Amino acid sequence: MRVALDTNILAYAEGVNGVAMQQTALTLVARLPESEVFIPIQVLGELFNVLTRRALRPRQTAREIILGWRDGFSLLDTSETVIVAAIDLATHHQIPVWNAVILAAAAENECRLLLSEDFQESFTWNGVTVTNPFSSARHPLLDALLDGSPQ
Repeated sequence: MRVALDTNILAYAEGVNGVAMQQTALTLVARLPESEVFIPIQVLGELFNVLTRRALRPRQTAREIILGWRDGFSLLDTSETVIVAAIDLATHHQIPVWNAVILAAAAENECRLLLSEDFQESFTWNGVTVTNPFSSARHPLLDALLDGSPQ
């Protein structure tokens, strides 16, 4: 089952929200089957912004972090089709356009899950279900993925 990661997952893994959340995020990412994990390219740009503006990391350090994520997982491009779908999604569902780009990229690449804190829990669009992996009650699809169960 393909899963896409939103910016907050990577930011937490980089320690942006404290050590406890960093460990939780790192454990989550480590449990995901690497071949099924995808990062929308939009996420890398947002992560650079978070690291340099919010976490006040030097740009060179942030660049190295971004390249590490890029090298560790498959990326999802932001194509013309993704942008048009994102604009439609933002228009019809009142989702911020940059979040919509991430969801549209996940949908175009047949991901079943988008792990994010930035959407309504269990929001589903074009076959992608958004779930907050840090919620106390995890979504059944995420549990199945973490348990290695086919879906």
